[in-house]
Amino acid sequence: MLESKRKALIFFLIAILLAAASGFLILQKVKDLNTDLGTVVKIYVAKKDVNSRQVITPNDITTDEIPKKYLRDEHVRNVEDLINKVSTVPLSKGNIITKNMLKDASAVTDVDNRLITLLSSDKVYFDEILTALDRVDILVSHNLGKEPVTEVFLEDVKVARVAAAKKDDTEETDDGFAGVQVEVPYEVVPELIHMQNYADSMRIVKANVGQLTPTKESAGEAEAATEETNDKEAEATPKETTEKKEDSESTKEKQAAETKKAKTEEEKPEKKEAENTNKEEQNTDE
Repeated sequence: MLESKRKALIFFLIAILLAAASGFLILQKVKDLNTDLGTVVKIYVAKKDVNSRQVITPNDITTDEIPKKYLRDEHVRNVEDLINKVSTVPLSKGNIITKNMLKDASAVTDVDNRLITLLSSDKVYFDEILTALDRVDILVSHNLGKEPVTEVFLEDVKVARVAAAKKDDTEETDDGFAGVQVEVPYEVVPELIHMQNYADSMRIVKANVGQLTPTKESAGEAEAATEETNDKEAEATPKETTEKKEDSESTKEKQAAETKKAKTEEEKPEKKEAENTNKEEQNTDE
């Protein structure tokens, strides 16, 4: 009887130890899971329904939290990744926005215009590095007729985007410049592409900017200023002529005075000689 109690007590203690060990292991596992799932990160989701090809605005998005364990590279965590972007698929409220469904919004400002890419090559030359919103002139040299011709093909064309050169097709260089996208009217698109393909050379020249056409008011002010200048010159002209006359008269008087002085100086020696001659004659007579 005592021995059976002893065995029961031993089994009971062993069971308690095993239960404590299993409980510790389970608790440790729960902690590990909480560590992985407990850290949450914010991602951007659709705040309301957004149509495809519609420019995403701050009112269209909001943030949501997911466990860090489920975070993927395609999730959008920086709001700058959504600037000037459109979704290629329709978004419903609460849908997670991913980078692979985003695309740059079109930079075309007119529905009748199109974007044409001009990349630097053996035929296409850029005189300088361009930036977005620059204005350029496009000149072409071709031998499509009987004689070679170089002419201005398009003037004052807007640069919509700039293409950066890449290293190994993966990373963009800091100062690399590959070409531009220009915005041209739809009816000019075939001609531009034709010249790009068949012209001997195409040169992209940066156009002057900041020269505004004078308005009527500015033109009137310019005319008034010109009239005032002419009036002043007209008033100043008689004064200048009179001053010149006075200067010339004073100069003549000075020259006459100097001439008189010179004559008197020349006459003095002659008078002295005449007096001396008269004295000598008187002495001879005596």
